[in-house]
Amino acid sequence: MIEIEKMPTEQANPKSAHIDTMSVMEMVELINSEDAMVIEAVAREKEHIAAAIEKIYGQLCRGGRLIYCGAGTSGRLGVLDAVECPPTYSTDPAMVQGLIAGGETAVFRAVEGAEDREELGVLDLQKIDFDKKDILVGIAASGRTPYVLGAMRYAAACGAYVIGVTCSPDSPIDRAADIGIAPYPGPEVVTGSTRMKCGTAQKMVLNMLTTCTMIKMGKVYGNLMVDVSPTNEKLMYRCVSIICSATGCSEEQAKDALEKSGNRAKTAIVMVLCDCGAEAADRKLEKADGQIDGALRA
Repeated sequence: MIEIEKMPTEQANPKSAHIDTMSVMEMVELINSEDAMVIEAVAREKEHIAAAIEKIYGQLCRGGRLIYCGAGTSGRLGVLDAVECPPTYSTDPAMVQGLIAGGETAVFRAVEGAEDREELGVLDLQKIDFDKKDILVGIAASGRTPYVLGAMRYAAACGAYVIGVTCSPDSPIDRAADIGIAPYPGPEVVTGSTRMKCGTAQKMVLNMLTTCTMIKMGKVYGNLMVDVSPTNEKLMYRCVSIICSATGCSEEQAKDALEKSGNRAKTAIVMVLCDCGAEAADRKLEKADGQIDGALRA
């Protein structure tokens, strides 16, 4: 039996005990003040987050993959973070993946009971040929979801590194992880509704895991997303703007370099700054492991 009354994420919040009698403005003010607690909760986990980023970066550089695994809101947050990596950083879609209990259907509609079976977490990892080169991030606000625990235990048995992201310190998932990240922002305004503060805390953590990893991989120059894929008109304009910002060149020069680079902003930036062609720029970047700074120094 689940001792639900002992779970941090199921505690009642005394500040919202009478939220059903509040005015709309009072509700908004209360939720806003409670959301402010999320930032402090995540900040308390910054050392664990930084350690996880270093490990993820190391595994990706060795050809491994970052695999998120979760159920419900937590699973959807993992999927969201994973699917944003290719358009933002031009990563191979296989590099960062999100698994959710119940499969793709569960992203849009709850699949009841899927999260309660450990073996389904194992099967989902086996389907993608998960091995020790990869790194698993198990996500569950409650810290006890069987689907996630099953996947984490299988990953550990494969010899892979395992990270936990929960909102329940010292929970089974927190203890099962090599690095446990457990920001607890206090009880939810609506008791047990972990899509609120807990969901926000988890999304903040996942944002940092992938963003900092991609920065270390050279996909950001200054604070510009130089590996963005210009797959639509807005992103094409963004690429031109990025090239102008990074090099100080005119818009026409940026458009010309972008076209000659094959719509790769990073290559175009090196072309402009080094006054060279696309092939030469690519060689410089390859020698510098994709880092623009290194390419310019070379």
